[in-house]
Amino acid sequence: MTILFRPFSTLALLRLLLFVTILLPRPGLAADLNGTVVDPDGRPVPNARVLLSRAGAVSATTTTDVQGRFGMVLAAGRYEVRASVPGFRSDVVPLDVGADDLLRITIALRVSAIEESVVVSASPVDRPLSRTPDSVTVIDADELRAHQVETVSDALRLVPGLTVTQSGGRGGVTSLFPRGGESNFTLVLIDGVRANAFGGGFDFAHLPIADIDRIEIVRGPQSALYGSDAIGSVVQIVTRRGGPTRTAGLVEGGGFGTTRAAGSVAGSHNGWSWGAAGERLDTDGFTGEAPDTGEPVTNDDYRRTDGSFNLGWEGGRDVAIRGTGRLSAFERGFPGPFGSDPLANVSAIDTVSRGENDIRLFSVDAEFPWSQRVTQDIQIAWSGLDGTFTSPFGTSESESRRVTVRGQADAALLPRMGLSIGGELLRESAESTFITGPSADRVPVERSALGVFGELRYDAGDRLYLTAGARVERIHRDALAPDPNAFSPRPRFDASTVVSTNPKLTVAYFLQPPGRRERRWTRVHGSVGTGIRPPDAFEIAFTDNPSLEPERNRSFDIGVEQTFAGGAFIVDATGFYNRYDDLIITVGRSFQDASQFRTDNISNARARGLELVASTRTSWGLAATLTYTWLDTDVLAVDQSDAAPPPFDVGEPLIRRPRHQGAVDLVYRRGPVTAFGQVLARGQNLDVEPSFGAFGGLYTNPGYGVVNLGGTIAVRRELEVFARITNLLDRAYEATFGFPALGRSAIVGVRVAAGY
Repeated sequence: MTILFRPFSTLALLRLLLFVTILLPRPGLAADLNGTVVDPDGRPVPNARVLLSRAGAVSATTTTDVQGRFGMVLAAGRYEVRASVPGFRSDVVPLDVGADDLLRITIALRVSAIEESVVVSASPVDRPLSRTPDSVTVIDADELRAHQVETVSDALRLVPGLTVTQSGGRGGVTSLFPRGGESNFTLVLIDGVRANAFGGGFDFAHLPIADIDRIEIVRGPQSALYGSDAIGSVVQIVTRRGGPTRTAGLVEGGGFGTTRAAGSVAGSHNGWSWGAAGERLDTDGFTGEAPDTGEPVTNDDYRRTDGSFNLGWEGGRDVAIRGTGRLSAFERGFPGPFGSDPLANVSAIDTVSRGENDIRLFSVDAEFPWSQRVTQDIQIAWSGLDGTFTSPFGTSESESRRVTVRGQADAALLPRMGLSIGGELLRESAESTFITGPSADRVPVERSALGVFGELRYDAGDRLYLTAGARVERIHRDALAPDPNAFSPRPRFDASTVVSTNPKLTVAYFLQPPGRRERRWTRVHGSVGTGIRPPDAFEIAFTDNPSLEPERNRSFDIGVEQTFAGGAFIVDATGFYNRYDDLIITVGRSFQDASQFRTDNISNARARGLELVASTRTSWGLAATLTYTWLDTDVLAVDQSDAAPPPFDVGEPLIRRPRHQGAVDLVYRRGPVTAFGQVLARGQNLDVEPSFGAFGGLYTNPGYGVVNLGGTIAVRRELEVFARITNLLDRAYEATFGFPALGRSAIVGVRVAAGY
């Protein structure tokens, strides 16, 4: 397989990034800013993150030393300075900086239900969370440690608007349904690098948390910024980097033969910054038995090994270069469905089917100023995903490759107005074989995308924060030769080109402005936008329909955020509406000698709902969060030219989207003790027969509630002992119909850390 790369495209992209900079002045003289971050009692706070904002964007960050002090060099202009510390919120300090100024400030913290943090996923530039109009949830490393989270999917279960569905225990296929959308409507980024398979699919079962600094979830279509695949939401993983040198490691073990070991290191010195992490997880899997046959469940083991690194250098005049890499390998068994079996089809546990996957992600990113008002960023990324699946029918292999070149220029046009423009060139390919086809030939699919995007940001005083952006994208799929011997006979696919324009508008308005100290506010926020997802490699190759069209989404949301008690109690309610057009489904047509399928744009659907978040944090160490999502999905229209299987009938809800779900989460921190308790609740939902899917019929999957508990004791500053119990009440349930979830499981472990 060959990946084509055209040099002239890159040159054109660079010219595009530079064109807005030619009329702007070169950097002027600088000023020195020094300050201290203090807690509510006036004591200095070490390792606090200080955020410097200009024209609505975070232009620089630094970290306080052990005395809570920090320093920056600033160009002349108008800025806002604030601090980010878990469990606290800071005053906002406005600055009017002139050349050669010597400035000294103090940033005071106070207890808050929501801390100020940097959001990197909702806009081309980093923005403070309080100034981001999108529906965004940020989960930082402190929260992950407090909840003893194993994988990213465990953390996402607490996010409103998201439905996480896992097929069985650890390592089981884990899908994310954002605001009623499909499981391939979420773009996953790791330090800005696309991690999805060709066409948007992503299995959330395999994302460890050893090196994670924070997780950002942006709900709603983000194709205006990221193009295809970001039709429903974006999940960005930001890894640890820079700051004071710190190391951490843990070892844990417990139920179902589970062991996990992880370690990480991060730091900086003389302009260099680095981070590295590794993790190994082993589990024997489910140890129950098939309900109907009583046969013990085997072949449900899971093994995962991960490693990652990042290395960066920051020179003078805000020049920065960074490289990142991630390697992941996992192996798991597939025992098949053995729970709910309405057709009595499960006669024995599958002891043969197994899967092995290797994932590799690499990127190089360079940021440099062009003038006092303009910075530029260029990223080159490469990813590879290889998989092997063995079953009683044989072995299939697949591989996909992606090269991405992305660049943008960010300009501070006015003190309160910023502009970003950029472009992205993407080339991806996939090859696979099908286990049941008489032909073992690989099916090659190649696609390229060229997108140009722009976003204008305007902050009108302390009340109005507005962004408007759009992306024009040309998506080209190469021709695919016919194959009459394939699993599903495939005609010739001629080359196809789709040009798509996806706009987006977001706004946040403070009915009661926060003012300098931001102790209380009422904020109205909303967004409207569109999204697009072209057919993936499987949908193209595993079909006889060369006329597939992209899936599209039109969406809007509006919400109100209200604080009480000086920011210690916050309520945010958001209503949303999504209209999905040309949903792609695979329709079975025969179950004789060889199954034949047709993938088609069969239906339109809508999803509407309400997301509610209420959180509080007390001065004596208790933090409580309540989340609730009401969701209503409905098939609006069906293409009657083909016989669509259930549930694609007008008026039917979409499968695996519960109408009601929510969570209650409690975290207590006091001295050396950290404890958490949570209840995860999910209402009944429509699901399909586990062996034959929708062709076998639709069934109601009952709702369930799960209780998790855990605690940590700091024996010393560098040493912690922890334990947790998942599914405390040993509730029998199936997040995916036919695949029982793990019962009660206890884990104990030890964590060592230095520099935190």
